[in-house]
Amino acid sequence: MNDVLRVMVVDDEQLARLRLKTLLSQSDCPNVVVAEAGDARQALAIFGSNDGSVAPVIDLVLLDIQMPGPDGLRLAERLRTLPSPPAVVFVTAHAGHALQAFELEALDYLTKPVRLDRLNAALARCVKRKPPAAAPGVPEPVDEPTLVAQDRGRLVRVPASQVIYLKAELKYVTLRTAEHSHVLDQSLTELEAQLGERFVRVHRNALVARSAMKALERRADDEEGGETWAVQVGPTGEWLAVSRRQVATVREVMAGR
Repeated sequence: MNDVLRVMVVDDEQLARLRLKTLLSQSDCPNVVVAEAGDARQALAIFGSNDGSVAPVIDLVLLDIQMPGPDGLRLAERLRTLPSPPAVVFVTAHAGHALQAFELEALDYLTKPVRLDRLNAALARCVKRKPPAAAPGVPEPVDEPTLVAQDRGRLVRVPASQVIYLKAELKYVTLRTAEHSHVLDQSLTELEAQLGERFVRVHRNALVARSAMKALERRADDEEGGETWAVQVGPTGEWLAVSRRQVATVREVMAGR
């Protein structure tokens, strides 16, 4: 059963729920609809949040946003507080809530009418996110932080493990992975607090992943003249300036690996 996605459909329109269930039955990704609800209160009751009953195991919630009573965004906030929160994919006729959805760590954001290929992609993403069944006595792995970035007009979620560095430039922050550069609408201070000890502040304008640091040396400074300390990051091979007061920290991090 661990290979089969257990899905809950939440939408106030019965025909919309029926259409989603029909698409799920046509999907390439093995799944089973274990519950459905017409609003947030019904959904929470199924999860056992209202009466303390035992909730069904649900891997994924396909969630409408505009519903009577608490909307889908508020429901997603509540679901995040559960001991084992399900993945959430918003399914809505309105595209204007995408940023809020990804801030709630939604797995995907589908607009109605939903195409089967887009649903398949969302389900595949959920399968990748789903941890394997843990052996008895072995704790479940903790989800790593993800960052919401912009990519040619759309929003993407980037796992922290893929980030090489984050660099503040003018009014935005550049996120660099091995293959891509993205733009973030957050400050370095916010990102540093979110990512914790995975990253080191090497300069007032840059955070570098500990695992990405390859070399530390003095290099020519084309902007200021003379030399400055810099750290090389892999796999891109780029050099980023290191402030004098952070040199000892960077050296210590590299020596301790």
